[in-house]
Amino acid sequence: MVERISVQIGADELQFETGRIAKQAHGAVICQSGDTMVLSAVTVAQEAKEGADFFPMTVDYREKFYSVGQIPGNFFRRESRPSEREILVCRMTDRPLRPLFPKRFLNELMICQTVFSADNIHNPDVLSINAASAALHVSKVPLLEPIGAVRVGYINDALVVNPHMDEVDNSSLDIIVAGTRDSICMVEGQAHELSDDLMVEALEFAHGHIKAIVECIDEFRNRVGVEKMPVPDDAIDPQLAAEVEALTAGRIVEALAIREKQSRLDALDALKTEVLETLAQRYGEERYAECAPQIEAVYGDLKKSIMRRSVIETNLRMDGRRLDEVRPITIELDILPRVHGSALFTRGETQAIVATTLGTSRDEMRLDELTGDEFRRFFLHYNFPAWSVGEVRRIAGPGRREVGHGKLAERALECMLPFLHPERYDLADEKSFPYTVRIVSDITESNGSSSMATVCGGSLSMMAAGIPIKAPVAGIAMGLIKEGDEVRILSDILGDEDHLGDMDFKVCGTTKGITAFQMDTKVKGLSREVMKQAMEQARAGREHILGIMNAAIAEPRPDLSPYAPRIFTIKIHPDKIREVIGPGGKVIRQIQSETGAEIEIEDDGTVNIAATNKEAADAAIELIQEIVADVEVGKIYTGRVTRIMNFGAFCTVIGNKEGMIHISELADYRVNNVTDVVNVGDEIQIKVIEIDQMGRVNLSKIAADRELGQVQPAPEGYQSQPSRDGAQGNRRNDRPRRDDRPRRDDRNNDRSRRDRNR
Repeated sequence: MVERISVQIGADELQFETGRIAKQAHGAVICQSGDTMVLSAVTVAQEAKEGADFFPMTVDYREKFYSVGQIPGNFFRRESRPSEREILVCRMTDRPLRPLFPKRFLNELMICQTVFSADNIHNPDVLSINAASAALHVSKVPLLEPIGAVRVGYINDALVVNPHMDEVDNSSLDIIVAGTRDSICMVEGQAHELSDDLMVEALEFAHGHIKAIVECIDEFRNRVGVEKMPVPDDAIDPQLAAEVEALTAGRIVEALAIREKQSRLDALDALKTEVLETLAQRYGEERYAECAPQIEAVYGDLKKSIMRRSVIETNLRMDGRRLDEVRPITIELDILPRVHGSALFTRGETQAIVATTLGTSRDEMRLDELTGDEFRRFFLHYNFPAWSVGEVRRIAGPGRREVGHGKLAERALECMLPFLHPERYDLADEKSFPYTVRIVSDITESNGSSSMATVCGGSLSMMAAGIPIKAPVAGIAMGLIKEGDEVRILSDILGDEDHLGDMDFKVCGTTKGITAFQMDTKVKGLSREVMKQAMEQARAGREHILGIMNAAIAEPRPDLSPYAPRIFTIKIHPDKIREVIGPGGKVIRQIQSETGAEIEIEDDGTVNIAATNKEAADAAIELIQEIVADVEVGKIYTGRVTRIMNFGAFCTVIGNKEGMIHISELADYRVNNVTDVVNVGDEIQIKVIEIDQMGRVNLSKIAADRELGQVQPAPEGYQSQPSRDGAQGNRRNDRPRRDDRPRRDDRNNDRSRRDRNR
């Protein structure tokens, strides 16, 4: 039986449907807005995964190209591995849902999202989160409570819920917010230097619409929901908990007080191993096998509670810092001598080498998206090798975490590149910086906030490379610990504080405002006052970091690296593009071969010349300008003979433009053979004497020689005659004739006599 329900969100209706498609899945819901439809199909294993120490949930989001009436552009013409966008939507669907399952629920769970129809008006990413929430809630999977999600924009000084895709381009805010009935649990997006107060207002605005979606999904479950699976009792044996606590009395506190990360982890692991071995001897093999998971759980809970209690009671953290204190920062620029721009950013035990590379438009990233081909002139790649945290694991391509962290840093920096959006910044010259920019962040050490180190390092490396960014950008990761009514906000959190805390939110921005924001919470009911306090503490930390960055480099360098390509831009008439390219690209390839420069021509006549030195670029520009220049009648040019014919020679005038020198215009006397005067490859001075109605250029060597005073004397017995341009020359009709040569009228009379005789 097909069941539908809908809720009005902003200007559009959000509809949920089940019972028509994927009926054998444990839960299947289609979420639709406009003509965009996303199916969420949920399946769950009947038994818990043996030996699992984490919740084995997988979210897979896929966009079908047929949903927009397209065939994939790759070689195989079928959907392949997930794109960057698909990976990001997977993460945004996973993050708000993962904390909403019982702690002891360890059954393998698959949430598969499929875009079946897309109108390129209503974005399917928000629908994915809502579809997954509804599918889980109506299924037997023990989701504790449903969530809702909306996108928020800021257009014409007003907050807008779920703006259409074309409206987002004109929005100074683009965030996706997910939450439950009581609180917000996930935020992801970017802004154009918006204030902290406006960001808090946007979150509250979003939560009002989220509540309406959650109520709709609750009503949907009341209609079609099934009974939930039983969850194992997670109660811990009090006697076992007491024994573990007795064995670790005070020693966890000492281990947590070690400031150096690896030493602290080694001490905690050694203590856990000691506890397990002691209880294994005490319990015997059979009972220990049953109790081992509980022992580890108790030990983890003790570690968490001790750390949290210490922060609440002492206002000091495990590395001895105050709540709002940022770890020591060091910055080194230009540590990679051949790189266009580089920075080594170190904050405590987190370190990143960030490199910026400049390229031409040929280096743009091409993406095959549902909205059509997309080209990016700016992109950032984030790498997190296992050795950066002292681990051993298989080396593979970038995972979902690396893609997500890289995208956050890219969003934080993108709006500081005005040349990417000239219309937004009223730039007079849209091609003011015609480069493609790639940033690579290699994390070399990590103890929390490596994505924020990437933001800081990326800003520094771009300024070191001479890229004209609007302002430097810094990022800081904030945390929160909430015990009852006691709340402590932590600045620049460590990895353990992220894992054991209640909230992780990252704020990036300039001194003027926020450029990117990401938040994940594990607690309910954060008040507006707590959010404002956290935002204010983050702003103070961000400004502190910006002060240190400004001491290293305050503004972009005026010159690019000597190893970066130099791009010079000229403008030609669009009708001349064909001449510069030449048949089959012959002319442009020849210019590139002769000068070593790279040439790119756009449809509007913009020509970008990229070269490693100015001399090569100038040579290419000169050749192009010669090609596009118009030939002028009466002007003398230096040409090169390209072809020899019986009646004359063809010679270049400007660039690849050719004209013809009739045999009568080669010399100031009668020429029997063209090659007596010129040969292929000769460079000669020629004068344009005519451009006929067909556009053919007629040249004269005689006229050029006379004007330049380079006339060669005529052989004996020949008399100079006036040339076609009025100077002395030898037009064919004015040439002296030999005495024995019959005139035309005599030849005609002879023919008439022969005809009569017949």
